Amino acid sequence: MSQDLLVLDTHIWIWLLNGNIGRLSSEGLSAIEKASQSAQLGVSAISVWEVGMLESKGRLRLSKGCLDWVREALTAPGLRLLPLTPEIAIESSRLPGQIHGDPADRILAATARILNGTLVTQDLKLLAYGEQAYLSVLQG
Repeated sequence: MSQDLLVLDTHIWIWLLNGNIGRLSSEGLSAIEKASQSAQLGVSAISVWEVGMLESKGRLRLSKGCLDWVREALTAPGLRLLPLTPEIAIESSRLPGQIHGDPADRILAATARILNGTLVTQDLKLLAYGEQAYLSVLQG
């Protein structure tokens, strides 16, 4: 592989697909563009669930129906859906160091760890977890 896999945190995926790239750091955007060109960009299955939950609770407004938005968002160039495997599920329940209890964030961290990827996020708790050297993170 020419580049390691970048795993997008849910908010980064939403911002990219909704055209809110101004919210991303230049370093994060550059890494995402490079990963996209080499088909090394991934979004976890848990992010699909998170989008559905956010939209159903009225915390996220989409330009079309939620399922249609997700289906279209998953066709972005160089992007692939990363499954929630048994290995990732178990890893998420046994993460080393100090990480908060949010299940979706734990699954995102475990996904990046199991797939030897880097999690792109602006979540301060996940960035702090990366500082413990248990997770490769890039500030989006």
